[in-house]
Amino acid sequence: MIVTVFRNRLRPDVQGQYQPTLNRMLELATAMPGFVATKTFVAEDGERATLVEFADEASHQAWGRHPEHVQAQAQGRAAFYSEYKLQVCEVLRESAFKA
Repeated sequence: MIVTVFRNRLRPDVQGQYQPTLNRMLELATAMPGFVATKTFVAEDGERATLVEFADEASHQAWGRHPEHVQAQAQGRAAFYSEYKLQVCEVLRESAFKA
């Protein structure tokens, strides 16, 4: 499994413009072969962290090359984010518990 950790901060004046793009990216990502899950968290200081899981490297790379995703990435750098950090990780071990 491949996990992407995308930490970012939005520019103060873009929330209304950002949400439709985010919604479209979620729609596209969840339809991609190999997509497993995504979840976004927002900290009290405004930092956002999104975790995205794909089954394997090939499906993760396909998402990275999706034309609308590439366009949204460029738009994010140009208009939405004041900063971001992206980490792509391979899961080495996993355990879970559910009562």
